[in-house]
Amino acid sequence: MPLSILYDNTTLAVAKICGDGKRNRTRTFAELQSHYLFDDRFGRPGKGNDKGNVEGVIGCGRRNFLVPAPRFGSFDDLNAWLEKQCLKRQDDIVRGHSEPIGERLMRDLDALMVLPPTPYDAWEKVSTRATSISMVRYRNNDYSVPVAYAHHEVQVRGYVHEVVIGCGAEVIARHRRSCEKADMVFDPMHFLPLLEQKVGALDQAAPLQGWDLPDAFATLHRLLEARMGKKGKREYVQVLRLLETFEMDHVHGAVREALVLGAIGYDAVKHLVLCRVERRPPRLDLDIYPCLPRARVETTKPASYMSLMPGPVA
Repeated sequence: MPLSILYDNTTLAVAKICGDGKRNRTRTFAELQSHYLFDDRFGRPGKGNDKGNVEGVIGCGRRNFLVPAPRFGSFDDLNAWLEKQCLKRQDDIVRGHSEPIGERLMRDLDALMVLPPTPYDAWEKVSTRATSISMVRYRNNDYSVPVAYAHHEVQVRGYVHEVVIGCGAEVIARHRRSCEKADMVFDPMHFLPLLEQKVGALDQAAPLQGWDLPDAFATLHRLLEARMGKKGKREYVQVLRLLETFEMDHVHGAVREALVLGAIGYDAVKHLVLCRVERRPPRLDLDIYPCLPRARVETTKPASYMSLMPGPVA
């Protein structure tokens, strides 16, 4: 950690610029400074030359690494690529210096302060209330919480890439932060208890739209609804609720096995999931599943083959 850091007069750090050149820090910035114990310095308003070296390094990085503009799927991929580009330059010697970048870097690292045992948890905390439809608003976007927490007081922690919602001492929801405006971010698992009671809304439920489930789940849904009607819809939601407790691989494997066996029902799928978790062979007794299709296998009779024999020759 550097002994001191030079900042712009950003509103994230400066609450007020005093007439004598001093700054009133924001509470968040004061917490950051208290955690890492560095000294802060601020440039003069409108005087970019106070930090000309910073601007120069940024321009160098932009010209060398970002022209032409690279394309990546995420900021994590971009940062990993930029790190590799920087490491490649450690043997280079910058104009005006006699030592390679790598040697100068090691000397700079020796002068830094030791980091605290735990990093600073950089987040924005907001207290609010979940709505009647189990949504929580944070910075003009709505994020879902489990239906059991509708109308509850909650705390939102906003990170750069994540939104974490808690109630009391419990974390009740995590979402990837949306950069859109007036966006609604759902976790389908939050609404399954409600859909189990109101199965008529299953096909049109907005939280389930775009839920990327394996094809076997759609097949199971279709068969359950065709064979049992409304009760089949409820059993399908109960199968989905197994994901609240078990991993997707176990539930998906059990659904596929149930389809192969023709054991189309929630109880059968749950039994197969438990067998996978406990690593024991399944034992399905169809007598306790009256809704499951029956397979009838009769004893072969020799007389049945007489129809295949040719008739008398004329």
